[in-house]
Amino acid sequence: MDTRTAKDAAAAVIAARLPELVALSHSVHSTPELCFNETKSAHAVAEALRAGGLRVDEGVYDIPTAFESRSGGGELVIAVCAEYDALPEVGHACGHNIIAASAVGAGLALAAVADEVGLQVRVLGTPAEEGGGGKILMLDRGAFLDVHAAMMIHPWPVERLTGSCLAVTHFDVFFGGKEAHASAAPWEGVNALDAMTIAQVALGLLRQQLPPGDQVHGVITRGGGAANVIPAAVSGRFMARSRTIDGLAGLEKRVRACFEAGALATGSTVTYEKLSPDYSHMEADPALVAAYRLNAESLGRNFDADDADAPLPTFSTDMANVSLAVPTIHPLVGIETHGAVNHQHAFTAACITPSADAAVRDGALALAWTAIDAATDPGLRDRLLGA
Repeated sequence: MDTRTAKDAAAAVIAARLPELVALSHSVHSTPELCFNETKSAHAVAEALRAGGLRVDEGVYDIPTAFESRSGGGELVIAVCAEYDALPEVGHACGHNIIAASAVGAGLALAAVADEVGLQVRVLGTPAEEGGGGKILMLDRGAFLDVHAAMMIHPWPVERLTGSCLAVTHFDVFFGGKEAHASAAPWEGVNALDAMTIAQVALGLLRQQLPPGDQVHGVITRGGGAANVIPAAVSGRFMARSRTIDGLAGLEKRVRACFEAGALATGSTVTYEKLSPDYSHMEADPALVAAYRLNAESLGRNFDADDADAPLPTFSTDMANVSLAVPTIHPLVGIETHGAVNHQHAFTAACITPSADAAVRDGALALAWTAIDAATDPGLRDRLLGA
């Protein structure tokens, strides 16, 4: 089967399945579930693949909400990654419902032509992108061991070929002090909230000396229970980001010194809990990015921001770790947000609009066509097989 015939066949599958794909996107959107607890969403995505005739194994790689579907017997193995976890308070404000539905569409489309173009297609359900590192755990447990290329799309307010993906560490901080009556005997207490305050001030001052690309941000998750009790247990959730995984190691030492300063100044104790493996920086595969661009442009998408050398958007993703192991793309598909940005309530609302539904279709098509290009372009195929 030649490239054009394969792409037409893939497009026909997506066109026939589009109502179900849009319904899946809206269903996942309506039941937001947090990392590693995406029970309904993961099963719904798996069921959508089964409805298209594919076999799906759930609970794979020792993760209850991960799944894997394999189709085709070709030599070139392409993985399409689905995400479906949501964010606290703002729900699907990063559009993972669109990611999930587009991955299903691409998987079904590629399954229809896989044997003819020499592909094996994997659709991987990858939970806990928002802070849990599901893909990293799956990578460590062999999910990408014999994969030659991995791909997914991610919704964004504008079309971009890639972003400035920062390495990140996620962790909780706990300060321990001693409670006391805040009026009658405050000197008998050790104020853990003061320790957190000192740490926050230190972090704020540290930012002036951080190199471009390094970031620190967080929230207080527990600050005390009553105004007249010296807080003895205070905690926060923080993220530190850097341009590379090596830079992240150095940044984390400086950030922890700020928390230790708070503990030292107040006599509190400080402990940490890592929430996930560290996310790395991303290295997108240029040839696959170029193929994706041509396919997206043929669907009417444009990359004016890339052509104008507009600053790359910054974010972090566990897909980055995959990119250091196998050739990977993670392009951003634009949806109409009326000025909203990811992680806002207005972006959540934008993820089930006609523009978002079009992104499901175009994302699935562009991914499927890019995989077909990888299979049928001799130079690209040979390079991936030898990677």
